[in-house]
Amino acid sequence: MYTKILVATDGSTLSKKAVNHAIGLAALSGAELVAVKVIPRYPQSYFEGSIPLSTEDVARVEKQWLDEGQTVVDAVKKAATAKGVAVKAVTVKSDLVSDALIAAAKKHKADLIVMASHGRKGIKRLLLGSETQQVLTHSTVPVLVLR
Repeated sequence: MYTKILVATDGSTLSKKAVNHAIGLAALSGAELVAVKVIPRYPQSYFEGSIPLSTEDVARVEKQWLDEGQTVVDAVKKAATAKGVAVKAVTVKSDLVSDALIAAAKKHKADLIVMASHGRKGIKRLLLGSETQQVLTHSTVPVLVLR
């Protein structure tokens, strides 16, 4: 049914649930898994009275985030490999998580995106938005959302 499944993860408990489902689905369908963690870029805004970080400090922070992200997707790779699922561990640098996930799905030719919904409600959802909602709205690839 599926040949390549992209699973979005941030290492949280809820995203681990999505990862486990994606691994199981990939194992059942014989699909390859692409584990993706989106890494933000360091914000570089300058407000009056703030002390901007040096280029070296920004690079250090971004490298730390990248290393932590790689650890997250490597854990998915280890779990999937243990179940006999072929997996690719990918980190993507972007400030727009939903756009990065959709682009990764296109790049890797995924025919399913699996991700968690953090289940925000009310004013939090309005203020913080929902990356899952954005992926659901804009993706041309089917999306499986787990809660």
